[in-house]
Amino acid sequence: MLISWWYLYLGAQSIYRQVVNMASVLQKLITPLFSGPAEPPRNKVTVVGVGQVGMACAVSILLRELVDELALVDVMEDKLKGEMMDLQHGSLFLKTPKIVSGKDYSVTMNSRIVVVTAGVRQQEGESRLNLVQRNVNIFKHIIPQIVRYSPNCVLIVVSNPVDILTYVTWKLSGLPKHRVIGSGTNLDSARFRYLMAERLGIHPTSFNGWILGEHGDSSVPVWSGANVAGVNLQKLNPDIGKDSDRENWKETHKMVVDSAYEVIRLKGYTNWAIGLSVADLTESLIKNMHRVHPVSTMVKGMYGISDEVYLSLPCVLNSSGVSSVVNMTLTQDEVSQLKKSADMLWNIQKNLKDL
Repeated sequence: MLISWWYLYLGAQSIYRQVVNMASVLQKLITPLFSGPAEPPRNKVTVVGVGQVGMACAVSILLRELVDELALVDVMEDKLKGEMMDLQHGSLFLKTPKIVSGKDYSVTMNSRIVVVTAGVRQQEGESRLNLVQRNVNIFKHIIPQIVRYSPNCVLIVVSNPVDILTYVTWKLSGLPKHRVIGSGTNLDSARFRYLMAERLGIHPTSFNGWILGEHGDSSVPVWSGANVAGVNLQKLNPDIGKDSDRENWKETHKMVVDSAYEVIRLKGYTNWAIGLSVADLTESLIKNMHRVHPVSTMVKGMYGISDEVYLSLPCVLNSSGVSSVVNMTLTQDEVSQLKKSADMLWNIQKNLKDL
């Protein structure tokens, strides 16, 4: 009887050793304490479009350590997979545990913020209306799918012409206006602050200046509010920003307007500055910072504008999107420039089809 028990014991030992040997390295290494479903991401950001601008946005957001998941979406599957793998291979140097991609928008599920950089470029001789209409047709495919999988997200539109396409996105999404934002003149203002600060010999953060209105040729420099440490430059030089100004500070705004054209002429595209700008906006939204940014928002009813247009004004950004707009004290000339900007955009928007 004792011998029989001994053989049973030896048989059990043999089976145990076989089971242990069959266990994977993972099973040997890790003892799970919880086996329920994984928690959804809390700070997920999706970037739609993996071109130069989209990837600059993605990298800038990753380097700010803002997100626990980054999703990339594009129709070009090989490039999309390549960009995802390239970022994943750098995971050791990042603090984002999950980077995913896909052509199917289900990969964007539960995003807090979706950055839209997709769209077509203007062809030689093409009208702005035709360019916008072609992008409308693309956005009709993109926007409803984003909202389907992330109905509570905040949308940041970067594609150009950004103000009109932000309006298009708002119309197509059905989201409240405070959750549809255009990158707007956040970059124009950054360029303005850099160029002004260079001329004044100080750091850009020490010069306070705003570019409002359209992200483009009709943008409005707020010379009446330009200051350093609270010292208003217009009080030092009443002609600043005017044609009569002997120091020709107006040239600085012209350089802002021409900046993108010059960079494109030199390297073929712009990407890093807009990527950094979008990461800055993302930080204010993710961290609920209540920081003020000049971004494109619905301006109907402000400064005498009666049409539904998106233009850049100083907006307070928090986790819900645009929580409020700062009522700047503008001169009559600055207000009239804003209205002119709004009229120009509306003349294009009113002719758009299928919205």
